[in-house]
Amino acid sequence: MRNSQKFLKIAPALFLLVIFFAVDANASDDISPHNMGQRMTRLVLELAVIIITARSLGYFFQRVLKQPSVLGELCAGMIIGPYALGSFELPVIGSLFSLPHGAIAVSPELYGIATVASIILLFLVGLETDLATFLRYSAAGSVVGIGGLVASFVLGDLAAVVFGIAENYMSPSALFLGAISTATSVGITARILSEKRKLDSPEGVTILSGAVIDDVLGIIAMAVIIGISKNSGGSESGVDWKHILFIAVKAFGFWIVCTVGGLLLARKITGFLKWFKSEETIAAVSLGLALLLAGLSELAGLAMIIGAYITGLSLSRTDVVNELHNRLRGIYQILVPVFFCVMGMIVDFKAMKGAIVFGIVYTLLAIAGKVLGCGIPALFLKFNFKGALRIGVGMMPRGEVALIIAGIGLSTGTIGPEVFGVAIMMTLITTLIAPPMLIKAFGGGAGTSKTKGGELQEFKLTLSLPHVDIAEFVTSRLVNAFRREAFFVHRVGTMAFIYQLRKDDMLMTLTRRGPNITIEAAPKHECIARYIIAEEMLELEEAFESLKSMGGTSKLCQELILGGER
Repeated sequence: MRNSQKFLKIAPALFLLVIFFAVDANASDDISPHNMGQRMTRLVLELAVIIITARSLGYFFQRVLKQPSVLGELCAGMIIGPYALGSFELPVIGSLFSLPHGAIAVSPELYGIATVASIILLFLVGLETDLATFLRYSAAGSVVGIGGLVASFVLGDLAAVVFGIAENYMSPSALFLGAISTATSVGITARILSEKRKLDSPEGVTILSGAVIDDVLGIIAMAVIIGISKNSGGSESGVDWKHILFIAVKAFGFWIVCTVGGLLLARKITGFLKWFKSEETIAAVSLGLALLLAGLSELAGLAMIIGAYITGLSLSRTDVVNELHNRLRGIYQILVPVFFCVMGMIVDFKAMKGAIVFGIVYTLLAIAGKVLGCGIPALFLKFNFKGALRIGVGMMPRGEVALIIAGIGLSTGTIGPEVFGVAIMMTLITTLIAPPMLIKAFGGGAGTSKTKGGELQEFKLTLSLPHVDIAEFVTSRLVNAFRREAFFVHRVGTMAFIYQLRKDDMLMTLTRRGPNITIEAAPKHECIARYIIAEEMLELEEAFESLKSMGGTSKLCQELILGGER
């Protein structure tokens, strides 16, 4: 016993010695870009540190501080990033997160994994979006997105001129500050809405559709600004407006065609997926389609996350949506924290020292641009004050989109390090304050005005059984009956007995509360629900009758106890 206790005391030291002698002595040298083995070793170590740190801090923020886990993941990136602890030299391996050569503060391999994680995030967000609500509020989302973009751009451009950062409103630096202010990070807001189960709410869907419009228009605006910044002195003469118009038409056309085409072909896509007759293969191929459309979106001049969101939205009303969500949830839980941690690693605190006052004013204007620019139009779109505030706050965080635009401006020499630091400050503050504000804003009542009456009521059938045990038995039989009819069954949570039953365009809900079983469906699917339930109840009656023919349960139990054989 004593020897084992001594071994436990010296085990950490022995473990470190094993690692020290196991690692090649040359591992601390500069890693050659041509040595694939060394690069992959560093990537594996980076992912190990990121996953452990991000998940741990995310858990701490969520359980202890009662804050969204995304804040802990962002803070984890700031702490271990190349501008903080990541720059320190470690024994054997050197600095794990040293600054690479290039505009991005992380390695290309790590940034690539973060990009894939953002695609998975938006794909699952699209799957969780209620398509009917999305279409219903798409017009509102367009108005909200345009309002926030115009207000943020004007205020950002105006601040640059007033503080002497730019000479005139058409100066490339002023235009870039306006463009940075317009960028909305839908990933952060979507993560909060998903955790609060508000993705399918009117405000949540309006935020998502508005962010898509905002992103499309922001990409087009950035193309215009880059075209202007290539001219000397920011003059408008010499701008290739034909090329810029081509980019705009291509981006809009791709977005509209893919969205409409995906919604129209969703049934055929699902039929193709069902051909595999394997849930694992269905999930893998669906994720492959999301990656494919994400890559095509980038080639068309849009962000990859738009293609991923369109794929998820197209499959959101199909009967395989719950299977996809369940199969991909594990990948989501591992990779998405990596994405937010990498975004935190990009933040450079030293760059903020140059223009603190202007950075604070610019940040306040950026907040006002989204809250007022998106909130005021929402008041005229059947949202009340609470709903308008939720939409404005939801559009507030800038995140990775603003950092990417700022990095383009810095790499092209359009903006200097001080202005880049201001962009980082604005991005950091809006990203950190938006989640708690959004959670607080979603407390309370509804955010929409009274809806029109006269809508069709859902079909609802309640079976009241004499005992809870019988209700539990009947529930399992009904679930299996729907499965035999090719329904995809998904249990919502583990604490309640609520099942979603999906097949093609049919969606039913089966709920058991005590001895009562309730089935809800659309009125047009009432006959199908009644038929399946009636057929199963008849089979149950036959089973009970056959049990009576055996002499009942009392005689059967007596024979079992006495050792008799049937």
